[in-house]
Amino acid sequence: MDQTDRTGQTGSRTGTTDRSHAGSGADAWEWLRDAACVDADPELFFPVGDSDPAAEQVARAKEVCHSCPVERQCLEWALNTGRTSGVWGGTDEEERRRLRRNERRRVPAPRGRQASGPGGGKRRPRTHQRDA
Repeated sequence: MDQTDRTGQTGSRTGTTDRSHAGSGADAWEWLRDAACVDADPELFFPVGDSDPAAEQVARAKEVCHSCPVERQCLEWALNTGRTSGVWGGTDEEERRRLRRNERRRVPAPRGRQASGPGGGKRRPRTHQRDA
């Protein structure tokens, strides 16, 4: 019988995971082999609600993440794929939202472009100067 792991991939109960749906090939999932959570109960990483038991569950999931050698890769994957629920890379939903929001603020505007406004943000040359 198949079951779904925490990445949404299906595999057998032996813990092997079918990564054929990974999108960019099995290489994209190579880091997952070393993940501390690979044999953990996936439900640990998806608490329900904001109650004290859910907060304790998030803390336990983050403990697993913080002991993981691929915590950074997991966080990058979660941010790049838009994971909005669960604990990934040692972060919860709100922490990832903050990271994405801060990242958008740090991205500079393309060179040569100014904020849009009247005229598309381009300055027009002065044409109303008096000849002296």
